[in-house]
Amino acid sequence: MDEEYDVIVLGTGLKECILSGLLSVDGLKVLHMDRNDYYGGESTSLNLVQLWKRFRGSDQPPAHLGSSRDYNVDMIPKFIMANGALVRVLIHTDVTKYLYFKAVDGSFVYNKGKIHKVPATDMEALKSPLMGIFEKRRARKFFIYVQDYNESDPKTHEGMDLTRVTTRDLIAKYGLDDNTVDFIGHALALHRDDRYLDEPALDTVKRMKLYSESLARFAGGSPYIYPLYGLGELPQAFARLSAVYGGTYMLNKPECKVEFDEVGKVIGVTSEGETAKCKKVVCDPSYLSNKVRKVGKVARAIAIMSHPIPSTNDSHSAQVILPQKQLGRKSDMYLFCCSYSHNVAPKGKFIAFVSTEAETDHPETELKPGIDLLGPVDDIFFETYDRYEPVNEPSLDNCFISTSYDATTHFESTVVDVLNMYTLITGKVLDLNVDLSAASAAEE
Repeated sequence: MDEEYDVIVLGTGLKECILSGLLSVDGLKVLHMDRNDYYGGESTSLNLVQLWKRFRGSDQPPAHLGSSRDYNVDMIPKFIMANGALVRVLIHTDVTKYLYFKAVDGSFVYNKGKIHKVPATDMEALKSPLMGIFEKRRARKFFIYVQDYNESDPKTHEGMDLTRVTTRDLIAKYGLDDNTVDFIGHALALHRDDRYLDEPALDTVKRMKLYSESLARFAGGSPYIYPLYGLGELPQAFARLSAVYGGTYMLNKPECKVEFDEVGKVIGVTSEGETAKCKKVVCDPSYLSNKVRKVGKVARAIAIMSHPIPSTNDSHSAQVILPQKQLGRKSDMYLFCCSYSHNVAPKGKFIAFVSTEAETDHPETELKPGIDLLGPVDDIFFETYDRYEPVNEPSLDNCFISTSYDATTHFESTVVDVLNMYTLITGKVLDLNVDLSAASAAEE
């Protein structure tokens, strides 16, 4: 281990694995270590026995749930936007050759006590029961404006500079009511709270375009895709990629103590009495706990069921977003469902997650609005985990620390953190102009 590396990455969580892959592809010499004897860190994937051990303290799950190894339960489940940044990163690194994706069946939003399909185009807006007849026409006009909008063609801007006009003002121009704004902002543009209303509208319009372009991509019922066997496949795929480029992976390395020189710059990492030297360290918050602060916590429930989520057109995989306003909360709640159709459970079994940014210390009570939508469950587990973000100055200590995973059930916020870290580490912006069709061979 006594070698010198450009970068040592600690933790094999998704963010760390993606960065390790990107840096290896860039030609840097990377050592990647994890204190655990499995891949994935916080974002690992568990079989049924491991799930029982973690939440019930026993390794004897009930027999009626089926074979343990047929389960791949992701601890941080997130769907992938078909045309989004993560897919571009996967194609950029060519890691797609190790993964098989399948479209996600449905994308839904909770409104006035009911689950509705998210309307994403002008035609869907006209059919949606979310809106009355006059509102549908107004929404359709707004959707057409968004679909036709092109940042580099002022003719499509209708005289508005979206880098200046707020989302609130743009929406007011089309006369949309609060109810419509709620599903557009939270279920289409995927904002996590209502701050976006007073920010420039360009971001929201771009997010809506990404949603509808992703939806059109696979002609499925949602804009999302998900790997067969779950997200646990991703860290392993990146580990294989890194090896191709000469990177080194070491699991089960206890302690992993980061060493600093007298001015506080990182010089290496020590494990089991050996020190590997390096110029930079990339890690998750658990490896440098004195350089992060707690910024919140996520409450979540994991349910095993024998049926899809009711009112989702029998979708074997689906996301339902419950906008904060519908629940009288400060942040949204998310339902995520996956099943044997993505090989994450035995035939006839479904895995559902309910997650939100915790506002209390009682996940059972707080998650009730989401759990009530699931119908009967075979078993259910609750937990909360803290979210951390770095407070160090990377230009001084050369430590690049990722932010904990949030409650969202899609990847958009995760990738933003990865791309920002990549730029901090390398001083360059990752070029994401790739041929998106490179990921389509693996759709089925």
